[in-house]
Amino acid sequence: MTAHPLRAPDSRIAKEATELVRDSLSELLYDHSRRVYFFGSLQGRRLGIEADPELLYVAAMFHDLGLTEPFHAGGRRFEVDGADEARRFLRAHGVPEDAVRRVWTAIALHTTPGIPEHMEPEVALVTAGVEYDVLGIGYHELAEEDRAAVVALHPRPRFKERILRAFADGVAPKPGTAFGNIKADVLAHHVPGFQREDFVRLVLDSPWAE
Repeated sequence: MTAHPLRAPDSRIAKEATELVRDSLSELLYDHSRRVYFFGSLQGRRLGIEADPELLYVAAMFHDLGLTEPFHAGGRRFEVDGADEARRFLRAHGVPEDAVRRVWTAIALHTTPGIPEHMEPEVALVTAGVEYDVLGIGYHELAEEDRAAVVALHPRPRFKERILRAFADGVAPKPGTAFGNIKADVLAHHVPGFQREDFVRLVLDSPWAE
């Protein structure tokens, strides 16, 4: 299945994913999630990586769902909460398990740099879209007119400060989940008194004698 990189899939699953996410996320995160799909698709076209557009779309739309209060669960990382919600959604639509696994993995690993790019297209391109929109990685590798077209569809007013605040608000209730990942940086900047766990200290203070 192929799709134009600047046109979202119009299947029933894609439409229902759009409705669910639009009703669940702030405008900030909804627009960001849509841009992640478009930028991921554009990067796929540039790199010659062909993902299933419907699976890529669902993964992009659900990737930050775990930042929102209704989808917090059990003190887990927000990436896992979003991935689990996407899995429930896809299974309810009878999607094959291998496809469900790819979407789950794409969401769960989207804040773990250096690994997704070596995995299935959907996994690689969700992270590529996130890195493009949030960090500007590969910014000049996409055509200016394509970038402008995406931002015209889903603008990014004060996006940098607002997305960091959204990350902080979503992770602050369970700060332990920031250990070993980039959200510790966010909490260090936005949550007064936050103290990150120290991996070296954990090793040295473990119950092992040596």
